[in-house]
Amino acid sequence: MPSLSTIILGTGSYAPERVLTNAELSKMVDTSDEWIRTRSGIRERRIAAPGEATSDMGVQAARRALDDAGVTPAEIDLLIVATMTPDLPMPAAACIMQHKLGLPTSAACFDVNAACTGFVYALDTACAMVASGRYRKALVVGAEKLSTIVDWKDRTTCVLFGDGAGAVVIGTTPQPDVGLIGTRLGTLGESVDLLCIPNGGSSVPATPESIAAGSHFMKMKGKEVFKLAVRVMDEAARDILEQHHLRADQISLVIPHQANLRIIEAISQYLELPLERFFVNVDRYGNTSAASIPLALDEARRAGRIQPGDLTLLVAFGAGLTYGSALLRW
Repeated sequence: MPSLSTIILGTGSYAPERVLTNAELSKMVDTSDEWIRTRSGIRERRIAAPGEATSDMGVQAARRALDDAGVTPAEIDLLIVATMTPDLPMPAAACIMQHKLGLPTSAACFDVNAACTGFVYALDTACAMVASGRYRKALVVGAEKLSTIVDWKDRTTCVLFGDGAGAVVIGTTPQPDVGLIGTRLGTLGESVDLLCIPNGGSSVPATPESIAAGSHFMKMKGKEVFKLAVRVMDEAARDILEQHHLRADQISLVIPHQANLRIIEAISQYLELPLERFFVNVDRYGNTSAASIPLALDEARRAGRIQPGDLTLLVAFGAGLTYGSALLRW
C-alpha cells in the first residue's frame, strides 16, 4: 500500500470573553501601557472566568476544529492536550476533555507538558501515532489558564501572559508531499531555573510557608530567556529548512510562538524574512503558552493567510527549556 501523509483536516480556537488591557493592569501593579508595549508588543490579553477551566477552553477550541474538519467526536481515537495548567495535577486534562467532548472510551487520551513548545511536541507525537496506522484521526489541543499561575504583583511576568486554547484535527491523505513535512525538537535542560515554578512538585512540595511566599507562581529571568529564545528559535528554523533543502524565502508564512514582539522581530531579521510574512497576534492575546501557536494557526487560516500549496513554518520555545519547529505544506 502507498504511504499516507498526515495532514491537518481542521483548526479551531477559543479566547475567553474578558479582556484585560494594559491600562487596567497599570492599576493593579507598578507598570504602564507604554512600558508593556515597548518591551513586549502586548496591548491586551484574555483572562478566563473564575469557573472556566483549561479543559473548558480546550473543549471550545476542539469543537470548532471538529466542525471545521467535518469530523465527529466518534471518529477521534486519539486526543493529546498540550498544557502546563491542567484542571488538576491528576488526572490529565485530556481525560476530562474526553468526557466533555463525548469521545469514544476506546480513545487514547493524555497530556504533554513542554510548556510553550507543547503544541509542536504534541503535533509531532500525534502525527507519528497516526502515521503508524494504529490511529485514524487525532485531536491535538493546546490550552492554558496561565492566569492561575502568575503572580499578579510581579510586573515582570503578569503583564506577559493570557488564557486561551487552540486545536487541530489530524488525519491522513494519499496525496504525497503535503501535511507535516518534518519537525525539529530539542531541549536545554541545564536552563531549567530560567523559567519555572520553583515549588509545588515532588522535589519541593508546597507548604503554607511557600504558598505565602508566592513560590508556586511562575518565575522568569527575562533577559536570559530572551537571549536563549532568539538563538534556539533561529536554530530550529534554520535546521528544519536545511534538513528539507529549503530557503527561508520559500516559506509562505511563519507562525512563531507569541511570547514577545521583539523576539519575533529578531527572528525575522535573522531569517531575512519581512515581518509581514510572520503571523502576529501577541498584541491581542499575550503569551498563551501551548495555546499560542494553534490559536494563531486558526486565525491565520480564517484570515486567508494560508492557501493550498503554501509552506508554513511553526517555531517555538518554552520552559525546560524546550524548543522546536514544524514544517507544514497545505
